[in-house]
Amino acid sequence: MFFNDIIGQEGVKQQLRQSVQEGFIPHARLICGPEGAGKLPLAIAYARYLNCSRRTETDACGVCPSCIKFNKLAHPDLHFVFPIVKNDKKKKDVCDDYLYEWRKFLSENTYFTFNDWLDCIEAENSQGTIYAKESSEIIKKLNLKTYEAEYKIMIIWLPEKMHEACSNKLLKMIEEPPAKTVFLLVSEAPDQIIGTIQSRSQRLNIRGIDAQDMQDALQKRFELSREDAVSITHLANGNYVKATRLIRTNDEIQYFLELFITIMRNSWKRDVKNMKTKADEFASLGREKQKAFLYYAQNLLRENFIYNFQLPEINYLNKAEAAFSVNFAPYIHERNIIDFMYELELAIRHVEQNVNPRMIFFDLSMKIAVLLKK
Repeated sequence: MFFNDIIGQEGVKQQLRQSVQEGFIPHARLICGPEGAGKLPLAIAYARYLNCSRRTETDACGVCPSCIKFNKLAHPDLHFVFPIVKNDKKKKDVCDDYLYEWRKFLSENTYFTFNDWLDCIEAENSQGTIYAKESSEIIKKLNLKTYEAEYKIMIIWLPEKMHEACSNKLLKMIEEPPAKTVFLLVSEAPDQIIGTIQSRSQRLNIRGIDAQDMQDALQKRFELSREDAVSITHLANGNYVKATRLIRTNDEIQYFLELFITIMRNSWKRDVKNMKTKADEFASLGREKQKAFLYYAQNLLRENFIYNFQLPEINYLNKAEAAFSVNFAPYIHERNIIDFMYELELAIRHVEQNVNPRMIFFDLSMKIAVLLKK
């Protein structure tokens, strides 16, 4: 990944390039910002630029020995730490055990989410974690001499997922690392990182991608019309991952909207027969799609609540959703929105716990019938 591969973020790119050119290299950077803004690609591009032997004023050269190894993310002085799932059967319990999958995943995805990575390693219901054992691996690697580059670089993706024992063991290493060692901690929830690590790192805040940069990137990659690019950019709100999903899952979103409308109408009419019919349909979707629909319903209810304030700049509805919300929004208000969110979150939790999906959906429909008239 090069700086040129990253959408927008020109101010941050310039700041990182200038720090290298002026020889100001903090031993630990905490790069934080929202999902889909390009934090990890920026960290990798910065690491490449830092060790490039023929760097230009704007980017790494791409042809020196260091860059050639970076092309495959296989530079001996570049190290990665990331959340994993222990797999006792395959004897995988540290990040290096997943290094092949990680490099392949990064080579195929510049922008992605935590859940995308968990899907890649087939985590199923397990929660990705950076385990306590990883701290020993990090310390061992960084205490070795550099192989061929000027800097040893340790990129920790989502340090907020570190086990507390791992975080505590790394404190001294982050505070006083070996010479020419750089930590790049890439976080979406920096406040969940222990304070002593935060205080030992120079913080670099990344904002969501600017609208114009997002529009230009979407038009170039997907050959969208200007109108469609503007609409998707607004809905994505600076998140490139969300923007690409909106483009690729348009049919699914339309299906979810139709299902949502049907549920609301059945619940309003207290049509028990059709509630049961839709419960059967919901059960046939499969667990991941059931969860995706429930998250969609949460988001749509939130947007309908905001719709009542008549502030289009903070509303993120597509055309079909906006048309439906004209008449539906008045039924979503301060007396029921919190209860709606609670019931949907409960349904998501029940899906994850393998509760009978027909029971989940029918029970949710009955509760919606009450909340709509609250």
